[in-house]
Amino acid sequence: MDCMTHQNIGYVKTLAAWSFAGLLLFNAGQAVATTYQAPVNPGDSVLEQYPNGDSKVTITQDETLLDVALRYTLGQTEIVKLNPKIDRWLIKKGEVVRLPNRRVLPNTPRNGITLNIAEFRMYYYPPGNKGAVVSFAHGIGRQDWKTPLGTTKVIRKIKDPTWNPPESIRREHAAMGDPLPAVVPPGPHNPLGTRALYLNLPGEYRIHGTDVDKIFGIGMQITHGCVRMYPTDVEELYDIVPVGTPVHIVKQPIKVGWLNNVLYVEAHPDLEGEDLGQAQRYAIALDLIRKATNEEMPDIDQKALNQALVDLDGESVAVYERFGGSSSSTASAGLMPPSAPASAVAPAVGSAPAPVVPAAPVSTQTPAPALPPAPDNLQPNAMSLPAPNPVPAPPVPNPVPVAPMPTPVPVAPMPSPAPTPGKGSPGGYYRPVFR
Repeated sequence: MDCMTHQNIGYVKTLAAWSFAGLLLFNAGQAVATTYQAPVNPGDSVLEQYPNGDSKVTITQDETLLDVALRYTLGQTEIVKLNPKIDRWLIKKGEVVRLPNRRVLPNTPRNGITLNIAEFRMYYYPPGNKGAVVSFAHGIGRQDWKTPLGTTKVIRKIKDPTWNPPESIRREHAAMGDPLPAVVPPGPHNPLGTRALYLNLPGEYRIHGTDVDKIFGIGMQITHGCVRMYPTDVEELYDIVPVGTPVHIVKQPIKVGWLNNVLYVEAHPDLEGEDLGQAQRYAIALDLIRKATNEEMPDIDQKALNQALVDLDGESVAVYERFGGSSSSTASAGLMPPSAPASAVAPAVGSAPAPVVPAAPVSTQTPAPALPPAPDNLQPNAMSLPAPNPVPAPPVPNPVPVAPMPTPVPVAPMPSPAPTPGKGSPGGYYRPVFR
């Protein structure tokens, strides 16, 4: 489908406010694709950008959160979810911004291009460099013009494309007071940008750039179905992707993957118009974990999993660890101990101790001698064998008489204590409420 940024009236005003800042920043520091080292261990599927775990940056000048997103080739939704307490429109010098560190690769063939629309991110596996994965942020189709899912391929590439908006889009823009010409020539205000990769799908779906006015729309649902990229990112992709490259378009909001025997879960928010709900989201995550661990009830870090499914910030979270090739969990890694199932509830704090059972009285009789062992040919439950003659037990000797206990001297009863004013204790214990 021919596609262009969708704008309602409020969104047009917001984008207009971005435009000047976008032009200045775009000239000062353009987006650069992130190239990851592919996992070394067979079966691992988690990319790591900062092995030391430090994925935060200190801002050196007043700017917006979207400026930071552009500089680190991140989308708007992604960086806003990672920094929910920061004003996206103004970051003061000296503030610390959190960046993504680990990414779980989508569950697709590791060849060509994978577009996971649930995370607004593309992964490209260069055929000549098996040790690298190149990743880009991108925008996708809005709720009523969805980006199609499935496997396709790049059928042609065009530099500096001309855009011929279909009549339906022209009517839509005219209704919003933003009329479009029949033909939009190449240039800085062409919504296709400087590069376009056409996909083998009906309706003219493309992976393309953007005009300078809409740079900050990357990482959002803003198009009529096409995939929109930062200008420099699409130019890099255009140069390295040949015609015929397979393209896998998927929607995987929850992903799991291994890295060095640790299982990570990555969760993203729902797209517009969708609502998985917490119960369904948890069921999907647990099913993926079971398949990854080959266990019906793996001992996972339940707290970490629940938090990841609440935050939905796209950051990969460790929930499980295995050792020596076998699945196992460890308290030192913050995981639940093997003896406690994932759904177990911790015992109440301060529970009453178990009652003490009194010891049985000691007998004063001499114990009878033990019976001789049963014959070797006696089979349990062998009903066809004759019962053996019972061995008579020797007579029990008479017990030795014990002198009677002396009569105890009566003791005067203790006086009852005087009552003490104030609230009394109910005699129970405090049980915390688990929610």
